[in-house]
Amino acid sequence: MTELAGGTDTHIDRARQRWAELMGAGGVQDRAGGPVAAADLPVPACLSAASGRGQVTLTWDPVPGAIGYAVHRAPAEDGPFELVDHGGGDVLAVPHGAYADTTAEPGKEYWYAVAPLATVNAMGPLSAPVPARPTVDGPATVDVTVDAGGDAGPLHRPWRRVVGSEHLSHLLCADLTGGQPIGADLRAALRRVRDELGVESVRAHGILCDDLGVYRNVDGVSRFDFSGVDRVYDTVMDLGMRPVVELSFMPRDLARDPDKTVFAYRGCISPPSDWDRWGELVGALTAHLVERYGLAEVRDHWPFEVWNEANLSVFWSGTPDEFWRLYEVSARAVKLVDSGIQVGGPASAAVGWIDDQLATAAPLDFLSTHTYGSPPLDLRPLAAAAGRPDLPLLWTEWGVTASHGSTINDTVFAATFLLRGMRSVAGRVDGLAPWVASDHFEELGRPERLLHGGFGLLTVGNLAKPKYWALALAERLGDVELPAVSRGDGADGLVECWAARRADGTVGVLLWNGTLDHGKASGDSTLDRDVTVTITGLPVERYTLRHLRVDATHGNVAETWRALGGEEWPDDDQWAVLGEADQIPLLEPDRDVTVRGGGVEVTLDLPMPSISYLELRPI
Repeated sequence: MTELAGGTDTHIDRARQRWAELMGAGGVQDRAGGPVAAADLPVPACLSAASGRGQVTLTWDPVPGAIGYAVHRAPAEDGPFELVDHGGGDVLAVPHGAYADTTAEPGKEYWYAVAPLATVNAMGPLSAPVPARPTVDGPATVDVTVDAGGDAGPLHRPWRRVVGSEHLSHLLCADLTGGQPIGADLRAALRRVRDELGVESVRAHGILCDDLGVYRNVDGVSRFDFSGVDRVYDTVMDLGMRPVVELSFMPRDLARDPDKTVFAYRGCISPPSDWDRWGELVGALTAHLVERYGLAEVRDHWPFEVWNEANLSVFWSGTPDEFWRLYEVSARAVKLVDSGIQVGGPASAAVGWIDDQLATAAPLDFLSTHTYGSPPLDLRPLAAAAGRPDLPLLWTEWGVTASHGSTINDTVFAATFLLRGMRSVAGRVDGLAPWVASDHFEELGRPERLLHGGFGLLTVGNLAKPKYWALALAERLGDVELPAVSRGDGADGLVECWAARRADGTVGVLLWNGTLDHGKASGDSTLDRDVTVTITGLPVERYTLRHLRVDATHGNVAETWRALGGEEWPDDDQWAVLGEADQIPLLEPDRDVTVRGGGVEVTLDLPMPSISYLELRPI
């Protein structure tokens, strides 16, 4: 046997090299670069690999100081160990166990090891390896027990804090896409996520872009005009929401390299030609917002985020040092208006530059970053190590993929992904922003057809995709989280449960079956599970049981559109049919159930991917 737990084995070096290839030049994070450092973290203990039908579920003890874990797999005990690639891109790490590996070949033996991460560029030692063999068949059952009389604390709904959107001048656009007026449709989308999902704020790029005319250099004199910003932010406020003020992109008259742009709307990604004038612009904008909307409103509810993903050269044509200068100038300009206004960053891609941000001497009121394809990592150890254990954490972009036009965005798979991430971060972040609210999105051009693989929770025309219904079901849960224990084949790694109680005694149990493996996005019958839910501690004798479902044929607008023979855009009759189908359907009629021995037992099939919501209302 080759020892893998000491930090010097060649397999660890290979693991770090592979991680560097993923995170370094040519990868998604093209500013990380260099070798991956050896993190001074303990070896993960008590790694367990439970074989099941079509999958292996891994669990391990948390490592103090780790922000996440890189799961490795090998064909033999002595390696070679490679990262388990579930196809999500970005950062192939998870914040904790359980992790269900569904990429392995059933019937074949594998060896698994887990390495902790101190940052995305610092990896600790691999654990001692353990064997497992995913099976071809088997019972594939999961038992879930929910204590309806328990109290696991207030239910945290991370999606309420903020949602992403296309640049907000789009709210004012009178053009049509698919026959729908863009501005009105986007406004309706934001109103719907506010009313139905409880979302409070919206984040978007480009508030300083030239389409809003905020800055001009006239004969060497800076001229500010915030009337366009007013129209946009007035609209946001009228919708009952607030903005996250992302300070981007650079006005052309202030840009050192005005021809360096991104997206179809040509957002300028250049550093400023004059740093003092950039500071004046940020300060003038901040002062104007305070004057228009009130100091208490802006100070307490409008976080200012500096730029977007400057660790990607596609978003920042300057050097890293120039970005940190941009951050400092911006943050200090905001604070000169009022020291209590929140400012933060680095709004980085792939969890990059977090340690750099924490090391800066500039004002910092919150950390923000982005990731795609995996649940967000746990940044609390980094904040604590910097002496800021209570620093708010905002993930201002997150989703199943960072790829524009990927069909996975429109699937039930994406819906289970959203629930996995939201449950993972509940209680440890201040907000997790799905990217984005609406398919009215034109970074790489406007949609050419309905369900084109856009990032939106809602389609053009504001039809709910499965991932919208996932959050709508989570929003239905009560305010008191209930203890829930799952056991069986894929429990917690494949099949998860989130339960809560309302003030009137209604109990909601949200169940989903999902994997992070993009190769299984269309489903895999070997991963379907039979689930038995036992709800104990019920105080009254009779309840009405409601069972709502999202799966391939329920709550799936793509399936409805296919049944209509849809190709590009609906006609009037098809829009009407789609509108009538825009609801979460019952899987079965409501029925009354009688409590026996203080509990109720419900059995259901749970395909992968799918979501079930059980609601018990006291009679």
